[in-house]
Amino acid sequence: MLLYNSATHKKEEFTTHTPGRVEMYTCGPTVYHFAHIGNLRSYIMEDVLEKFLRYSGYDVNRVMNITDVGHLSSDADTGEDKMLKGAKREHKTVMEIAQF
Repeated sequence: MLLYNSATHKKEEFTTHTPGRVEMYTCGPTVYHFAHIGNLRSYIMEDVLEKFLRYSGYDVNRVMNITDVGHLSSDADTGEDKMLKGAKREHKTVMEIAQF
């Protein structure tokens, strides 16, 4: 299987550190606001990749974070926490936003 390596800008043969086993760390759903196609694309692609790897016989261990919990509204580490911003907008607590 060939995958695009964004570091080398080339398609490369997929190999694992441990034969037959894949360990994945992926972004999960964005929880501070409603999901939209922009943040679902990455989530769905990772899910399809995991399923394909399992189908291909790999033992897959996938860890997924909850995206944007504790992240600031700017990628420059400035601004307001996205969860706090969402909670203020919805007049809810941060935990209510995350649970929804």
